[in-house]
Amino acid sequence: MKKYSENFKLFLQEKARSCVKTIIFPEGNNLKIIKSALICSKLKISKCILLGIYKDIQELMKKNNLSLNEDIEIINPNKIRHNYSYDLFQLRKNKDIDSELTALNLLKNNIILSLMMLHNGDVDGVIAGITCPTAAVIRPTFQIIQNNSINSFVSSVFFMLFSNKILVYGDCAINRYPNSKMLAEIAIQSANTAKSIGILPKIAMLSYSTGNSGFGKSVNRINNAIKIVKKKQPNFLIDGPLQYDAAVSKKVAKIKLSNSVVSGRANVLIFPDLNAGNITYKAVQRSSNVISIGPILQGLNKPVNDLSRGASIDDIVYTTAMTVIQSL
Repeated sequence: MKKYSENFKLFLQEKARSCVKTIIFPEGNNLKIIKSALICSKLKISKCILLGIYKDIQELMKKNNLSLNEDIEIINPNKIRHNYSYDLFQLRKNKDIDSELTALNLLKNNIILSLMMLHNGDVDGVIAGITCPTAAVIRPTFQIIQNNSINSFVSSVFFMLFSNKILVYGDCAINRYPNSKMLAEIAIQSANTAKSIGILPKIAMLSYSTGNSGFGKSVNRINNAIKIVKKKQPNFLIDGPLQYDAAVSKKVAKIKLSNSVVSGRANVLIFPDLNAGNITYKAVQRSSNVISIGPILQGLNKPVNDLSRGASIDDIVYTTAMTVIQSL
């Protein structure tokens, strides 16, 4: 019997294969990105564009005994940059760009160039971040790819692929210290992302305490968020505050909160702040050898996803599959 995580990976592959989408990687001369693109091409997950100098990428591939697949396109950014300078200027002229020449200079940044290609519909998704901090991906994304009309802000989730289950962690990458309204929106966005790939969400609002055992501003913030979610989405299964163990362990849940439909069986875990979320996902990923897909950004008009600089090839491949699914 295959592990649960393997079945989930196959599900993502099949769903991504059901459509023909093009994903661009602005860090096209990175070996992990090249290897991931080759796998995505082989599995028919997506068509891949590597942004970079053809000669440099070919030399790197040759040095590592790799050969280019016909479904992978290498685009020299120097040859297309001028195609997007006017549009970038028009997009930002009343904000931070004063001329088309300024826009052209900004487009020397491959991430910005890739985002403009997405903005103009020339690609279906952007994946970046293997060589740079999250802010270098997120900041221009917010400037070029706007929030969609449903969501007031952007958040993120990680899909944590355990051998026996899939857990959705939010928000571990974007919002530092969300207030009650933001926590509620993160919970709703994360639940909807889970639903989009066939997971029935059971949402746990995480805290240092379970039920009524804690008090103070941090607990009140979570209780208020739960009230907002229940008002906006009365059919969602949600509970909290819950400690992590009470959220995922049935044995602990029986002791701490036995009357909850979520405790012990939660699959969408909403962290109270970025510190808690980011530390937990990295600790679980590294200590348990778990594949983490993400961060998957939520609330954008078009799919852009950021990679951890420590992302594995598997992480990149299945983040690509999720990006394709988001573009549907």
